[in-house]
Amino acid sequence: MTNAYWCVFVAILLPLLFTALAKFTGNFGPRANLAPREYLENLSGFRKRANWAQLNTLESIPGFMAAVIIAHQMQGDQAMIDTLAITYIVLRVVYGILYMANQGILRTLAWGGALACILGMFFTF
Repeated sequence: MTNAYWCVFVAILLPLLFTALAKFTGNFGPRANLAPREYLENLSGFRKRANWAQLNTLESIPGFMAAVIIAHQMQGDQAMIDTLAITYIVLRVVYGILYMANQGILRTLAWGGALACILGMFFTF
């Protein structure tokens, strides 16, 4: 399996990191688990932003997965595909950290860089 495919695996798990930070740094417990979406909607501060980072990461994954698969199918340069995929993961982690830190401009730059990685995979041939 290529590094890019492993990055797809990591990308699928990445939202769990953000939701865990949102839930388990607060007072999430068995009762809150009865209505977890309601619990998350009522968070504030970095916990609320961690949930938003989770949601945005979930939105980004399908495009990333498609780009990785298409780049492989088109027999793109594997080193470039792997580099773009790893960079995407790093930028998405940075994005989440910046989101939780309420750093809007830097967060948007990280988001744009991750999007550029996705788009770049279509030009690796």
